[in-house]
Amino acid sequence: MSIIKSFIGGVAVSLALATSVLAAGFDVNATTTGLAIQGYDPVAYFTDGEPTKGDWEITAVYNDATYRFASEENKAKFEANPEAYAPAYGGYCAFGTAMGFKFDGDPTLWKIVDNKLYLNLSKPIQERWEGNIPGFITDANGHWENIVDEDPAVLLANQ
Repeated sequence: MSIIKSFIGGVAVSLALATSVLAAGFDVNATTTGLAIQGYDPVAYFTDGEPTKGDWEITAVYNDATYRFASEENKAKFEANPEAYAPAYGGYCAFGTAMGFKFDGDPTLWKIVDNKLYLNLSKPIQERWEGNIPGFITDANGHWENIVDEDPAVLLANQ
């Protein structure tokens, strides 16, 4: 329980400053305009091996969120198989999801595990997550089905 409390204490301010999720639902971490992963190209993590900002003119909508792409080729790959490229847990922090919460995922703090893109909130959280990736993914998968449609603020308030 102390892990959860220290995690919550460390990110409560971040949550207050975090981007708002879509009014239509909470399954994707997106801005109020519906932009997913802060405009980064989800395909570039796999093809270029690094976070790459997408072009505002090259977009696709998936799960009611708008994704941007660095190229038309990346857009086509995403449209052919969006589940292969969209980040796990809708782009929320993988460690936070493992704890049963939804915090912003930082597109520059990422890791691909078993062909799935995971984002985390901060460098210290990313380092902690990397200490037990399989265990945290198992925990996050178990929590995700219960929190996918929940408002992040409500999850925090109910802790």
